[in-house]
Amino acid sequence: MKKEPTLAVIFGNRDFFPDHLVTEARADIIRLFDGLGIKSVMPDENATKLGGVETYADAKICAELLKKHGGDIDGILVVLPNFGDEKGVLNAVRTAGLDVPLLIQGYPDDMKSMDVARRRDAYCGKISVCNNLYQVGIPYSLTRKHVIHPDDPMFREDLMKFVSVCRVTGGLRGARIGAIGARPGAFNTVRYSEKILEANGISVTTADLSEILGDFERLNGSDPQVKRKIEEIASYADTGDVPSDKLTLIAKLGVVLSRFIEDNDLDATAIQCWTSMQKNFGINVCTSMSMMSENLMPSACEVDVTGVLSMYAMQLASGSPSALADWNNNYGADEDKLVMFHCGNWCKSFLPGCKISTAPILGTTVGVENTFGALEGRTPAGPLTYCRISTDDIFGEMKSFAGEGELTDDALDTFGAKAVAHIPGLDMLMQYVCENGFEHHVALNMSHSAGVLKEAFGKYLGWDVYVHESPGSV
Repeated sequence: MKKEPTLAVIFGNRDFFPDHLVTEARADIIRLFDGLGIKSVMPDENATKLGGVETYADAKICAELLKKHGGDIDGILVVLPNFGDEKGVLNAVRTAGLDVPLLIQGYPDDMKSMDVARRRDAYCGKISVCNNLYQVGIPYSLTRKHVIHPDDPMFREDLMKFVSVCRVTGGLRGARIGAIGARPGAFNTVRYSEKILEANGISVTTADLSEILGDFERLNGSDPQVKRKIEEIASYADTGDVPSDKLTLIAKLGVVLSRFIEDNDLDATAIQCWTSMQKNFGINVCTSMSMMSENLMPSACEVDVTGVLSMYAMQLASGSPSALADWNNNYGADEDKLVMFHCGNWCKSFLPGCKISTAPILGTTVGVENTFGALEGRTPAGPLTYCRISTDDIFGEMKSFAGEGELTDDALDTFGAKAVAHIPGLDMLMQYVCENGFEHHVALNMSHSAGVLKEAFGKYLGWDVYVHESPGSV
């Protein structure tokens, strides 16, 4: 992920309002961006009158600047120090043609400075700018307060949320997913449409599992890369229960997968995790997947391509690792709690103090001794965002849902990678999942970022999105 976001800034202006407010706004935004680590692209103060955009000539100058830096720009911030010229803003945005998220900010008036020298009228001007953008079908985001000063802490929050929206939108457009192996034969639930994904700018690079296994077999256990990988694994999780020969095999697989990802410039992977690997080599791929997800290269089991896309989206939204889980068990009689579970590929951010062990459920068919590599641990209490992206082949579209809840410390005596989640209105959510044909997997992230996903998915990517709200919430 890019560490420093870049936003283009368009300062609206209107000739019969005080121009010096544009200069003040420029200083406000530069100071704010410097403090938040945001790079900017904005017209020079000498390129147009004070660097503002008012006339069509100003709009063309601004648009050319944005085009020049288009590959670096993640989003556009429109700043209205005064009423602003709505046509100037529209022409700059439309002519630049960047197709990135757009945030509209307007300055508040000071009731003690309502004279000609300080009166802004951005309250009204913002409505006009939005109206013009709406007329031509350009989507835009809004601050929570209709007018707000850049020094207001709420604006900082709105701006950083917008940066996250930009990151999700830009990251998913052009995402590269690796699909390694065939999905489990019994899991029709993880089927997806490559064509629908491709139509949305998301490509899938496929590989037969035999290609990976062939490279795996040809790699010598004494290879320096394998030895380094063993050290990485030992520093990542407790390996005390893992036989040395199994640990070498797990490390070899990790090296081969890393090569595949690098060779194909992938953002995420979905891997055939059973039962070929267990039957042929006596290990699970969970450790490698966990380590990749922890390092912000998300990896999903059971070749769940849209599942790992969901993980990636939430990672982009929050900047932290995601996991993929089964909606697995009710939590006793509590209708708003459930058990999240998987064999053991969650990243260690979800499983602090985890150890590398075996997968008992899978072991019932392939032998527990052939499942070394699964991580065991419990996710602690904390914030939760859940998400699922899916391709709907019946309607030929992308669809999704997201929501927020909490991870809890409620008692849970079982094996594997596990968590207890509290989601208000859980039965309503499960009805939505079942009625709309979503998968049994859901992506988890330890953040509250459903609003970012809603904005990015629905407004800028054009996907169908449902955000689950607590019963009775507005």
